[in-house]
Amino acid sequence: MAEATANGLGQHPQNTGHAHDAATASVAPAEVHQEHPIKLYLVVWAWLFVLSACSYMVDYFGLQGYLRWSLILIFMMLKAGLIVAVFMHMAWERLALSYAIILPPILVLVFVAMMVLEADYTLLTRVTFFGSGP
Repeated sequence: MAEATANGLGQHPQNTGHAHDAATASVAPAEVHQEHPIKLYLVVWAWLFVLSACSYMVDYFGLQGYLRWSLILIFMMLKAGLIVAVFMHMAWERLALSYAIILPPILVLVFVAMMVLEADYTLLTRVTFFGSGP
């Protein structure tokens, strides 16, 4: 099995007949795929379990207000980050592809924040000029 890995990094050429051919032949980058150890996936699964338990503990301990929602959102973002980085293999992708997938949701959040600020300004303007209501 040691002959089949390229550079000892767990990269195996696809569509080769024999292990000794893979070690001697030059393999094009498109024909190499990377295998990750099962331990990595088990560790990430364990962290997802711990973060989910922490998220449920927020409800169990009865936290209220901004602390509750901040903790829930922090745990949610951490879990989503782990899933995207490891299970969707974004940690091993090119930076351009990572930006293409991660940047749009960040921009959506920025635009939502802008709309929230604009909504407060619009409400303040309506109350100032039209009164508080019927």
